[in-house]
Amino acid sequence: MTYDQAVLFSLFAAVFALLLWGRYRYDLVAFAALMAGVVLGVVPASDAFAGFGHPATLVVALVLIVSAGLVRSGAVFLITRTLVDSTRGLGGHIALMGGVGAVLSAFMNNVAALALLMPVDIQTARKAGRAPGLSLMPLSFATILGGMATLIGTPPNIIIAAIREERLGEPFRMFDFAPVGGVAALAGLAFVALAGWRLIPARENAAGASEAQLAPYIAELTVGEDSEVAGKRLGELEEEAEKADVAILGLIRDGKRRYGRSVAAVLREGDTLVIEAEPEALDEFRSALKLDFADAARQDKLTAAGEGLELVELVVPESARIRGRSAQSIGLSWRQSAVLLGVARQGRRITRHIRQTDIEAGDILLLLCPRGRVADVAEWLGCLPLAQRGLAVTADDKTWAAIGLFAAAVLAASVGLIYLPVALGLVAIGYVLFKILPVAEIYDHVEWPVVVLLGSMIPLGAALDSSGGTALIANALTSLTEGLPAWAVLTVLMVVTMTLSDVLNNTATAIVAAPVGIQMAESLGVSPDPFLMAVAVAASAAFLTPIGHKNNTLVLGPGGYHFGDYWRMGLPLEVLVIAVSIPAILVFWPL
Repeated sequence: MTYDQAVLFSLFAAVFALLLWGRYRYDLVAFAALMAGVVLGVVPASDAFAGFGHPATLVVALVLIVSAGLVRSGAVFLITRTLVDSTRGLGGHIALMGGVGAVLSAFMNNVAALALLMPVDIQTARKAGRAPGLSLMPLSFATILGGMATLIGTPPNIIIAAIREERLGEPFRMFDFAPVGGVAALAGLAFVALAGWRLIPARENAAGASEAQLAPYIAELTVGEDSEVAGKRLGELEEEAEKADVAILGLIRDGKRRYGRSVAAVLREGDTLVIEAEPEALDEFRSALKLDFADAARQDKLTAAGEGLELVELVVPESARIRGRSAQSIGLSWRQSAVLLGVARQGRRITRHIRQTDIEAGDILLLLCPRGRVADVAEWLGCLPLAQRGLAVTADDKTWAAIGLFAAAVLAASVGLIYLPVALGLVAIGYVLFKILPVAEIYDHVEWPVVVLLGSMIPLGAALDSSGGTALIANALTSLTEGLPAWAVLTVLMVVTMTLSDVLNNTATAIVAAPVGIQMAESLGVSPDPFLMAVAVAASAAFLTPIGHKNNTLVLGPGGYHFGDYWRMGLPLEVLVIAVSIPAILVFWPL
């Protein structure tokens, strides 16, 4: 073993040990290892930061931006409000949500797909009166499975395609992963929906407990010119309200509150609905029925004047300027260009117009503010911002524009008309030009720790490969499997890669395992493609622990899971993935 190989193996061992320990964040660990590699002379200084301009790094960042645009445009609401039904049985619900999650994660980052659907799943569980933990883990596994089917579905696929381009001269295309990844995903989804969820330990959990501390907001939405509800009776909106978890409290017409809930009243332009809802449900209901915020004129002016709007929640202390006064009397809209959307008041209903309601200490205000002015508005009001919950205003009038831009980019990249990173970059630019995403918000959606991890690990992986380190690992695995048939060799590679991915970041696993797969193929004198496909599926199939994949970590708290809960459904799922993937690889990517 050479000096370079010994140092690099030591660095990788240190990285893996620190990642397992979990004391330090993975991006800091990876970057420190990169700097150590440069100082020790095993990574050329000229290549130290090459990973940050690597196509794999750029694609991961751009996918996150595009995913945010699809969320903001209301594309996900369009799917979930049509399909999700809280009265459906648990198995059917898991099959449907898992299918939606898998399809979404095939065309957007699978972490983003889970982040979109997790609130919907929790809300559905709450309506159905069951613990969210029964469906959140299956949803997480489904989004991981769906990401296996396309190039952009999961970072390991992006990395493996880039490594193939460097080593073999041509990357994998958008749907090259579909034959194998699709088979694994379909088999995995069938198992999760039919039997897997039954293996999850049944226990009460505190999903949504942080939200439960806040009372729902009393808010107002107005029937505008383009609203679909004009001409309908108020009672006809109950079904849509139930889907969005919104309670319709009453109707305001010509500035006067109608008696009772006025369920028989025929709605017309200018009517105001009084509702009770959480912020996310409020926006979903507004987007679904194309309603306006109560101060629609002010909202239109704010949107036209600035770089977009954002929602903020403020707590009213005793010393607040607005305490004992209304938003209208204090001149909130014309002094601070902010719109009061709702008021959360513990224990009491609000019977007046929201803007005319005197605010009390302890109230929580839901405000629509120009982007970047939240701190100024909060300071002027004398209120305290709550911790950010990722609230956003859905640009529901741009849903089809967002879907069309993304579909065109995927199609162009799939048929080879344009390089994928360029196609995604053009989508990001289009989302800014069409005001689907505010330009000031673009970089907020890039998960910078993942970018740093990739940018740091790629040069280390390249150094390990060029020093002959991956050849050593490949020769060891080849010796271990000497005399065994091809399917057995692929099985060993998948088991080793899966084991690493269950305890390490799947991105780091792909960076190390993909060159090993190529070296094994070269030593056997066969095509490297089946080995790369085996690594791609195995690196993503991290189902045994909550640390192997970020999706599993995301559902750990909301699902009320313990560390040891994952293997109960994850172990048979990993065995199934290997069992169906090996034959599929040998059929679609012959040796």
